[in-house]
Amino acid sequence: MLIRVDPARDVPLADQIAAAVRRGIAEGSAPAGTRLPAARELADSLQVSVHTVLAGYQQLRDEGLIELRRGRGATVGDGVRPGKAALVELTRELVAAARRLGLDEDELVGLVRDTARAR
Repeated sequence: MLIRVDPARDVPLADQIAAAVRRGIAEGSAPAGTRLPAARELADSLQVSVHTVLAGYQQLRDEGLIELRRGRGATVGDGVRPGKAALVELTRELVAAARRLGLDEDELVGLVRDTARAR
């Protein structure tokens, strides 16, 4: 799995790191149990702060995609399916699009509910 960032993009670096890992999980190059690069090593290779890498990893942990353990590093969570990572990424894109359109959270949730019910 290749992790790259582009400082020229409008997307925060931590978000770019999280997105790269999500893509790796979704594409199958980082299946459950895969150990992610150590935060310090990844920070050095990307020339970013270790705090930036940790912020990206914490985002993934909060999404239920990776596990962070002190002294053991970050690993893709047991039982995490590629489809979940892809869906998380799509959800983030949906929320960003809704914000650009000026929709608030209630409007977005309502649209998702209506769509789910219309199956």
